[in-house]
Amino acid sequence: MSLRIGDTAPNFDAETTTGPINFHDWIGSQWAFFFSHPADFTPVCTTEMGRTAQLAEQFAARNVKPIGLSTDTVAEHVKWIDDVNDTQNTTLRFPIVADADLKIAKLYDMIHPSESETAAVRSVFIIDPDKKVRLTMTYPMSVGRNFDEILRVCDALQTGDANKIATPADWVPGQDVIIPPSVTDEEAKAAFPQGFETLRPYLRKVKL
Repeated sequence: MSLRIGDTAPNFDAETTTGPINFHDWIGSQWAFFFSHPADFTPVCTTEMGRTAQLAEQFAARNVKPIGLSTDTVAEHVKWIDDVNDTQNTTLRFPIVADADLKIAKLYDMIHPSESETAAVRSVFIIDPDKKVRLTMTYPMSVGRNFDEILRVCDALQTGDANKIATPADWVPGQDVIIPPSVTDEEAKAAFPQGFETLRPYLRKVKL
């Protein structure tokens, strides 16, 4: 299946490096950063797992829980974590899902046959507390992810939900945001008493 923005993230039960989980129960009332890797003991994946571990406090500050997946077993994951910690100078504590039978990878359309029949591409799913898919990104096996962008997207989604706004290109927290066209000027005046700038009738900027 191909997951789209706004779809409910498929639930699953799985073994992980931190014990068995039910995915929806594990997410609970938080956000999830669910990301897949081609295989354990591979170079790009090792750097990505390490970077996720290094950013643990950044994810926690955003109420986001990372969870990885690779099409290997828990025993292989556990051995690999030692390499991740050693080579990336970190301590990996988030769960990694075991998916040796490819059941979850296929459920989330992570297997792209032109890349590999047995290894997952680098998929990213940002999932909100309502278990809705809010963002998807897919990288080829040879390209490591941009974690600044992953954190930025979490900030943008959460800021948009809290303030009913949109964010412009390259937005980072602290910069002006956009009032959606669906909000009238009268509604905008009530919602943003600090005032806003109208560049075009459809393009209005405001500082939160």
